[in-house]
Amino acid sequence: MSARNGYEQPGIAGSGTIATGLAACASALGEVTLLARSDASAWQAEEQAQKTAAKLEGAVAGHIRVTTDVTRLAGCDIVVEAITEDADAKAGLLADIGAGVPDADLATTTSSLSIAELGRRSGHADRFFGLHVFNPVTRMELVEVCVPEGARDGIAERATAWCAALDKIPVEVPDSAGFVVNRLLFPYLFDAVRMMERAGLTPAAVDDCMRLGAGHPMGPLKLLDFIGLDVAHAIGETLHAESGDESHLPPKAISEMVSAGKLGRKTGEGFYSY
Repeated sequence: MSARNGYEQPGIAGSGTIATGLAACASALGEVTLLARSDASAWQAEEQAQKTAAKLEGAVAGHIRVTTDVTRLAGCDIVVEAITEDADAKAGLLADIGAGVPDADLATTTSSLSIAELGRRSGHADRFFGLHVFNPVTRMELVEVCVPEGARDGIAERATAWCAALDKIPVEVPDSAGFVVNRLLFPYLFDAVRMMERAGLTPAAVDDCMRLGAGHPMGPLKLLDFIGLDVAHAIGETLHAESGDESHLPPKAISEMVSAGKLGRKTGEGFYSY
């Protein structure tokens, strides 16, 4: 492992926006292996990762190798899991990767789940940590790094060096649901939904107030659509389960839209139509 870059042979497990964005960023440093779960998702992931890399200064689309075979990760010194926010799915995939890549550090991009618990369930707690990147990965500078007690020596140093090599700013955070950003952000987002309903405001009115009055680059309701209402709902439920704080509970309006399949920008309809 390079003292300068932290890691030299990264692998990313996932085929969605976070996984492909992270792969595009890592391609600027050298080859990166992207693990997808099916041929169809592999084709889509390769197309998206290379398209993203083509727009990112310094990235090299040809450095991104996509596979569905976990054994192709065998030479990696870090593998980052970046799939859906589901504890069972993450733990199962991490267990498989850990068994197939016995020496690599393992990380997850979870935004709300317990790092210690995921590490325990994966069977590889001693080399496991949280690496919470933000969407869009190519533009957002912050990475919340969560290294739990009992992790082997050097992980924090390697993780922060890799983030710096990717032109990101790592901040070490505690292992609590939502870390720092989501712990503070989601009560605000959910309260915006409740205020809209109580006051009979339109989504655009709420967003305009926060953009023009508070200087936010994006209003809270449009941001929820961008995050994905299903993702927001899952994060809220996880936060509430740990804290018991009613401000963490997803509003009824979000629950109803999720049930109706209106998940925000990715489905073309949420608080706005796209």
